[in-house]
Amino acid sequence: MIHVIIVEDDFRIATIHEEFIGMIKGFKVVGKALNGQEAIKLVNNNNIDLVILDVYLPDMLGTDIIESIRYQNSSIDFIMVSAATETELVGDIIRNGVFDYIIKPVKMERFIETLERYHEMKQKLEKQEEIDQSFLDEYFGYTSENREQKDTPKGIDPLTLEKVSEIINTIKIGITAEEMGMQIGVSRTTARRYLEYLISTGEVGAELEYGIVGRPERKYHLVK
Repeated sequence: MIHVIIVEDDFRIATIHEEFIGMIKGFKVVGKALNGQEAIKLVNNNNIDLVILDVYLPDMLGTDIIESIRYQNSSIDFIMVSAATETELVGDIIRNGVFDYIIKPVKMERFIETLERYHEMKQKLEKQEEIDQSFLDEYFGYTSENREQKDTPKGIDPLTLEKVSEIINTIKIGITAEEMGMQIGVSRTTARRYLEYLISTGEVGAELEYGIVGRPERKYHLVK
Protein backbone atom coordinates (compact mmCIF):
# COMPACT_ATOMS: atom_id res chain seq x y z
CA MET A 1 0.00 0.00 0.00
CA ILE A 2 1.30 3.45 -0.94
CA HIS A 3 0.66 5.99 1.83
CA VAL A 4 -0.05 9.51 0.58
CA ILE A 5 -0.46 12.97 2.05
CA ILE A 6 -2.03 15.85 0.15
CA VAL A 7 -0.59 19.33 0.72
CA GLU A 8 -3.04 21.91 -0.61
CA ASP A 9 -4.27 25.15 0.97
CA ASP A 10 -7.69 24.90 -0.72
CA PHE A 11 -9.56 22.19 1.21
CA ARG A 12 -12.05 21.76 -1.65
CA ILE A 13 -9.28 20.90 -4.11
CA ALA A 14 -7.63 18.64 -1.56
CA THR A 15 -10.92 16.77 -1.15
CA ILE A 16 -11.23 16.33 -4.93
CA HIS A 17 -7.69 14.94 -5.11
CA GLU A 18 -8.49 12.58 -2.24
CA GLU A 19 -11.54 11.34 -4.17
CA PHE A 20 -9.38 10.74 -7.25
CA ILE A 21 -6.88 8.75 -5.19
CA GLY A 22 -9.73 6.72 -3.73
CA MET A 23 -10.49 5.44 -7.24
CA ILE A 24 -7.06 3.80 -7.55
CA LYS A 25 -6.09 0.48 -6.01
CA GLY A 26 -2.98 0.41 -3.86
CA PHE A 27 -3.16 3.99 -2.50
CA LYS A 28 -4.27 5.32 0.88
CA VAL A 29 -4.51 8.98 1.90
CA VAL A 30 -3.29 9.21 5.50
CA GLY A 31 -3.56 12.97 5.88
CA LYS A 32 -4.10 16.39 4.35
CA ALA A 33 -2.18 19.57 5.13
CA LEU A 34 -3.13 23.20 4.45
CA ASN A 35 0.44 24.50 4.76
CA GLY A 36 4.07 23.47 4.83
CA GLN A 37 4.43 23.12 8.60
CA GLU A 38 1.44 20.79 8.76
CA ALA A 39 2.91 18.75 5.91
CA ILE A 40 6.26 18.36 7.67
CA LYS A 41 4.46 17.34 10.88
CA LEU A 42 2.42 14.71 9.01
CA VAL A 43 5.58 13.26 7.47
CA ASN A 44 7.30 13.09 10.85
CA ASN A 45 4.34 11.31 12.46
CA ASN A 46 3.45 8.86 9.68
CA ASN A 47 5.05 6.39 7.31
CA ILE A 48 4.70 8.32 4.02
CA ASP A 49 5.65 7.17 0.52
CA LEU A 50 4.26 9.98 -1.64
CA VAL A 51 3.37 13.66 -1.23
CA ILE A 52 0.90 15.37 -3.58
CA LEU A 53 2.15 18.94 -3.27
CA ASP A 54 1.10 22.43 -4.35
CA VAL A 55 3.75 25.09 -5.01
CA TYR A 56 2.18 28.14 -3.40
CA LEU A 57 1.26 27.65 0.26
CA PRO A 58 0.61 30.24 2.98
CA ASP A 59 3.88 29.74 4.85
CA MET A 60 6.41 28.41 2.33
CA LEU A 61 7.03 27.34 -1.27
CA GLY A 62 6.67 23.74 -2.37
CA THR A 63 10.37 23.66 -3.23
CA ASP A 64 11.24 24.51 0.38
CA ILE A 65 8.87 21.82 1.63
CA ILE A 66 10.58 19.23 -0.57
CA GLU A 67 13.99 20.18 0.84
CA SER A 68 12.73 20.09 4.43
CA ILE A 69 11.01 16.72 4.05
CA ARG A 70 13.90 15.14 2.18
CA TYR A 71 16.26 16.31 4.93
CA GLN A 72 14.24 14.09 7.28
CA ASN A 73 13.42 11.27 4.82
CA SER A 74 15.13 11.07 1.44
CA SER A 75 12.99 8.13 0.23
CA ILE A 76 9.73 10.10 -0.05
CA ASP A 77 8.51 10.90 -3.57
CA PHE A 78 6.67 14.00 -4.77
CA ILE A 79 4.09 14.80 -7.42
CA MET A 80 3.47 18.51 -7.91
CA VAL A 81 -0.06 19.75 -8.62
CA SER A 82 -0.06 23.50 -9.08
CA ALA A 83 -1.07 26.47 -11.19
CA ALA A 84 2.53 27.73 -11.13
CA THR A 85 3.98 28.00 -14.64
CA GLU A 86 6.93 30.39 -14.17
CA THR A 87 9.91 28.95 -16.00
CA GLU A 88 12.46 29.55 -13.22
CA LEU A 89 10.23 28.14 -10.50
CA VAL A 90 9.18 25.08 -12.50
CA GLY A 91 12.83 24.52 -13.39
CA ASP A 92 13.74 24.48 -9.68
CA ILE A 93 10.96 21.96 -9.03
CA ILE A 94 12.15 19.68 -11.84
CA ARG A 95 15.71 19.83 -10.48
CA ASN A 96 14.34 18.73 -7.11
CA GLY A 97 13.51 15.38 -8.72
CA VAL A 98 9.71 15.27 -8.61
CA PHE A 99 8.06 12.28 -10.26
CA ASP A 100 5.60 14.41 -12.22
CA TYR A 101 4.17 17.93 -12.48
CA ILE A 102 0.47 18.48 -13.21
CA ILE A 103 -0.81 21.98 -13.97
CA LYS A 104 -4.13 23.06 -12.50
CA PRO A 105 -6.98 22.77 -13.24
CA VAL A 106 -6.41 19.03 -13.00
CA LYS A 107 -8.13 16.55 -15.27
CA MET A 108 -9.13 13.37 -13.45
CA GLU A 109 -7.75 11.11 -16.20
CA ARG A 110 -4.35 12.84 -16.11
CA PHE A 111 -4.18 12.65 -12.32
CA ILE A 112 -5.12 8.97 -12.17
CA GLU A 113 -2.77 8.03 -14.99
CA THR A 114 0.15 9.68 -13.19
CA LEU A 115 -0.52 7.82 -9.94
CA GLU A 116 -1.00 4.50 -11.70
CA ARG A 117 2.29 5.01 -13.56
CA TYR A 118 3.98 5.92 -10.26
CA HIS A 119 2.62 2.75 -8.63
CA GLU A 120 3.74 0.64 -11.56
CA MET A 121 7.27 2.05 -11.65
CA LYS A 122 7.67 1.89 -7.87
CA GLN A 123 6.76 -1.81 -7.89
CA LYS A 124 9.14 -2.52 -10.74
CA LEU A 125 11.95 -0.61 -9.05
CA GLU A 126 11.52 -2.56 -5.81
CA LYS A 127 11.72 -5.86 -7.73
CA GLN A 128 14.91 -4.92 -9.61
CA GLU A 129 18.11 -6.38 -8.23
CA GLU A 130 20.07 -4.33 -10.71
CA ILE A 131 18.95 -1.44 -12.92
CA ASP A 132 19.49 -1.70 -16.67
CA GLN A 133 19.01 0.85 -19.44
CA SER A 134 15.67 -0.53 -20.59
CA PHE A 135 14.19 0.05 -17.14
CA LEU A 136 15.50 3.62 -17.04
CA ASP A 137 14.18 4.26 -20.54
CA GLU A 138 10.73 3.17 -19.43
CA TYR A 139 10.93 5.12 -16.17
CA PHE A 140 11.87 8.37 -17.88
CA GLY A 141 9.61 7.81 -20.90
CA TYR A 142 12.49 7.60 -23.35
CA THR A 143 11.96 5.98 -26.75
CA SER A 144 15.02 5.87 -29.02
CA GLU A 145 14.43 6.90 -32.62
CA ASN A 146 17.18 4.48 -33.59
CA ARG A 147 15.45 1.33 -32.35
CA GLU A 148 15.05 -1.33 -34.97
CA GLN A 149 11.36 -1.77 -34.13
CA LYS A 150 8.81 0.10 -36.19
CA ASP A 151 8.16 3.72 -35.26
CA THR A 152 5.46 4.22 -32.66
CA PRO A 153 3.97 7.34 -31.07
CA LYS A 154 5.34 8.80 -27.85
CA GLY A 155 4.27 6.67 -24.89
CA ILE A 156 4.01 3.45 -26.95
CA ASP A 157 6.97 1.17 -26.35
CA PRO A 158 7.47 -1.30 -29.23
CA LEU A 159 8.34 -4.22 -26.93
CA THR A 160 5.26 -3.71 -24.75
CA LEU A 161 3.15 -3.26 -27.87
CA GLU A 162 4.43 -6.59 -29.16
CA LYS A 163 3.37 -8.32 -25.92
CA VAL A 164 -0.12 -6.81 -26.15
CA SER A 165 -0.44 -7.89 -29.78
CA GLU A 166 0.65 -11.44 -28.95
CA ILE A 167 -2.02 -11.75 -26.25
CA ILE A 168 -4.73 -10.27 -28.47
CA ASN A 169 -3.82 -12.81 -31.16
CA THR A 170 -4.15 -15.76 -28.80
CA ILE A 171 -7.43 -15.02 -27.02
CA LYS A 172 -10.72 -16.17 -28.50
CA ILE A 173 -12.91 -13.82 -26.47
CA GLY A 174 -12.56 -10.15 -25.69
CA ILE A 175 -10.23 -8.81 -23.03
CA THR A 176 -10.58 -5.72 -20.85
CA ALA A 177 -7.79 -3.21 -20.24
CA GLU A 178 -7.59 -4.34 -16.61
CA GLU A 179 -7.20 -7.99 -17.64
CA MET A 180 -4.54 -7.06 -20.18
CA GLY A 181 -2.68 -5.00 -17.59
CA MET A 182 -2.59 -7.96 -15.20
CA GLN A 183 -1.21 -10.24 -17.91
CA ILE A 184 1.64 -7.95 -18.97
CA GLY A 185 2.31 -6.40 -15.56
CA VAL A 186 1.23 -2.80 -16.17
CA SER A 187 -1.57 -0.55 -14.96
CA ARG A 188 -5.06 -0.57 -16.47
CA THR A 189 -4.44 2.92 -17.87
CA THR A 190 -1.21 1.87 -19.58
CA ALA A 191 -2.82 -1.27 -21.04
CA ARG A 192 -5.74 0.78 -22.32
CA ARG A 193 -3.35 3.17 -24.08
CA TYR A 194 -1.79 0.29 -26.03
CA LEU A 195 -5.15 -1.27 -26.85
CA GLU A 196 -6.54 2.04 -28.09
CA TYR A 197 -3.44 2.48 -30.23
CA LEU A 198 -4.08 -0.92 -31.83
CA ILE A 199 -7.64 0.22 -32.55
CA SER A 200 -6.22 3.25 -34.38
CA THR A 201 -4.11 0.93 -36.55
CA GLY A 202 -7.12 -1.22 -37.41
CA GLU A 203 -5.72 -4.37 -35.80
CA VAL A 204 -8.09 -4.39 -32.83
CA GLY A 205 -11.77 -3.64 -32.31
CA ALA A 206 -13.76 -2.94 -29.15
CA GLU A 207 -17.29 -3.16 -27.90
CA LEU A 208 -19.15 -2.48 -24.66
CA GLU A 209 -20.37 -5.39 -22.58
CA TYR A 210 -22.49 -5.04 -19.46
CA GLY A 211 -21.57 -6.92 -16.32
CA ILE A 212 -23.83 -8.35 -13.64
CA VAL A 213 -24.38 -4.98 -11.96
CA GLY A 214 -24.87 -3.22 -15.27
CA ARG A 215 -21.50 -1.47 -15.39
CA PRO A 216 -20.30 -1.37 -19.00
CA GLU A 217 -16.87 -2.80 -19.78
CA ARG A 218 -14.93 -2.05 -22.91
CA LYS A 219 -13.68 -5.35 -24.33
CA TYR A 220 -11.01 -5.52 -26.99
CA HIS A 221 -10.70 -8.22 -29.62
CA LEU A 222 -8.71 -9.01 -32.74
CA VAL A 223 -10.23 -7.69 -35.97
CA LYS A 224 -10.75 -10.64 -38.28
